[in-house]
Amino acid sequence: MNVVICLFALLIDRIFGDPKKWTHPVVFIGRLIELMEKSLNSGQHRKVKGSICVVIVVIVTAAVVAGVVWISYKMNFLIGVFVEIIFISLALAQKSLQQAAMKVYNELARENVQTAREYLGWIVGRDTDRLQEEEIVRGVVETVSENTSDGVTAPLFYALLFGATGAWVYKAINTLDSMIGYKNERYGQFGFIAAKADDAVNYIPSRITGFLILSFTTQDKPQPFLSKLKIWLRDAAKHPSPNSGYLEAATAIQLGVQLGGENSYGGIKSIRAFMGQPYIQLNRRHILQSIQQMYVATILFYLIVGGIFIALTIAWS
Repeated sequence: MNVVICLFALLIDRIFGDPKKWTHPVVFIGRLIELMEKSLNSGQHRKVKGSICVVIVVIVTAAVVAGVVWISYKMNFLIGVFVEIIFISLALAQKSLQQAAMKVYNELARENVQTAREYLGWIVGRDTDRLQEEEIVRGVVETVSENTSDGVTAPLFYALLFGATGAWVYKAINTLDSMIGYKNERYGQFGFIAAKADDAVNYIPSRITGFLILSFTTQDKPQPFLSKLKIWLRDAAKHPSPNSGYLEAATAIQLGVQLGGENSYGGIKSIRAFMGQPYIQLNRRHILQSIQQMYVATILFYLIVGGIFIALTIAWS
């Protein structure tokens, strides 16, 4: 049943995206995290306190979603199905990711580089105020690539496994990581477990998604698959994230571009290892190709992973 529900959730998210006139559920998770962080992130034993924060946020999220879904099914089976579809669609970010990327693309197409920098700053953590077009494009392509897993296939993976509750437990962990999972003085100890939990839940989806991106061809001059696979595994290991490298390396190889390089965060320079080879210079067209990759990878992920779950369910029965 989850496979059918997820199909409708994917379609709703693809067509309508996130609602504009009311607060997204992630905002409420974020407020809970802020409350917990202000209450607990001080004094000694911050790693333990951070663990408590993670447990409470995950349990509250799971209880609320599971409770609403359970009550809905008790009212009527079709109401329960509808509620799960809506919950799962809200956990996905296909259209919102496309819209964010296209805002930057459209400004670059109008030669409005300054506005493109501002829009890029909405979706990345790096400094954008002095970036030239090629670096703006790199920022968008890297973000779309990474969030193909974080924002789409990973919540889809847990929705296929555990329904709406699974998708939103994943979203809670992912939101925890995005808010407190930083290696700095304030969050280094408190956010340690949040970061590790996010690494764990993204481990399988990121590798499946990266492999799927690698498996279809968008290059003007395609490489042999085994050659791409070898470069993918080599370059992915260079990334500071145990998961993001599998997405960025796959995208770089498929587009025939080079990702990574120098970024600046709050005026502090950070050098990321290069991914792929610069057969083609990054240009605004690669934003469109990265969006296309996201949609193709999502469809393949749903068909393959959903098909495996159906086969396992039948075999288990």
